Amino acid sequence: MAEASYPTDLLYHPEHDWVRIEGDTATFGITWYAQDALGEVVFVDPPEVGTTVTKDEPYAEVESVKAVSDVIAPLSGEIVEVNTALADTPEAINDDPYGEGWIVKVRISDESEQAALLDQAAYVASLS
Repeated sequence: MAEASYPTDLLYHPEHDWVRIEGDTATFGITWYAQDALGEVVFVDPPEVGTTVTKDEPYAEVESVKAVSDVIAPLSGEIVEVNTALADTPEAINDDPYGEGWIVKVRISDESEQAALLDQAAYVASLS
């Protein structure tokens, strides 16, 4: 399992999701804190490419040995890519939550929503 970390180049949603923004596309995943709370991830149920996601609404499910948890969209947009490797290696979310454990890539539909996300310092402060 990965060491606790919260990269400074990401934005964070209070529901323990992270966002990496590159141009008009954002990569979504769950934070180290979220995967640690879930425990060993055994299944990921992502949406299909072309699906529209809405900020603050569930867009996927992650199942662990402890529970099934909704994954909340930190921004709105259209799914343009799904990390299909998670079907065979869902534990990548535990091992590398900010790298191989990404869940989806989204074409952002409302850039103004980014203002509601937390930077690394604010997110880490929210955990205590």
